Amino acid sequence: MQETYILHNDEFIAAGQPVLTSQNRGFRYGDGLFESMRMINGKLKFPAQHADRLQGGMKALKIEGGNLLDEYFLKQKTAELCRKNKLKDNARFRLSIYRAGDGLYTPEGNKSGYILEASALAEPTYELNKKGLIVDVYDEMAKPIDKLSNYKTANSLLFVMAGLYKKQHQLDEAFILNQNGFLCESLSSNVFVVYDKQIYTPALSEGCIAGVMRGVVMNIAKSNDIPLIEAQINPEVLKEAEEVFITNAVGGVRWVMGYGRKRYFNEVTKMLSTKLNQL
Repeated sequence: MQETYILHNDEFIAAGQPVLTSQNRGFRYGDGLFESMRMINGKLKFPAQHADRLQGGMKALKIEGGNLLDEYFLKQKTAELCRKNKLKDNARFRLSIYRAGDGLYTPEGNKSGYILEASALAEPTYELNKKGLIVDVYDEMAKPIDKLSNYKTANSLLFVMAGLYKKQHQLDEAFILNQNGFLCESLSSNVFVVYDKQIYTPALSEGCIAGVMRGVVMNIAKSNDIPLIEAQINPEVLKEAEEVFITNAVGGVRWVMGYGRKRYFNEVTKMLSTKLNQL
């Protein structure tokens, strides 16, 4: 069996080998953030958008080194890791950034470290799921709205708890509400609702992740004159919507089939998925 590798601060290390100590701030305090990315046919998709969000998140967390983690860095390092692992042209990546150095809650320094992981994907396109997702709203905990809400930080306990809810209730996805009780996002994706022939998605001011694929889909809608509105969305609209779909950088566009007894169509979702692959 071929050994696989990760990239830790520019050094290839066997994937099963330990790289962090108990003092690591990412482990101790969730002091960091991450990016999930996808390569299709040997090309990293939307590297500029990933770099922008990564640098924005590092600036918000006051972690140094964001200016070095640019589009060129992402394309170069993902390609290097693919070659090292002898992956084919389709892969997913997770880039984890942590604040290096000592300190308790108060850091003694703000330099950064990173870990890049890769795994193979079979599909050479963003394939629309054949079977629609079954979802429910997770309302036991809510996502706060603050200056970090739009970034994928390492502090992910809310999503872990929502994942346990999803597993317990045998769902495909769980929708998360913000502190005011409005739709925010799902476990791993941004949420879109088609209602009265218009597409709605939670505004960034509602605390959702500023998803890369969210932005791509919004641009597709704009360039094709499809009405799309960023809004505050009451979860009750899920009972009346014509379609619901979710998006992320790895999976592309995925359609939701059911919420409770409600069943949805997927005509708009199919069209957007087709437009995405045409890019």
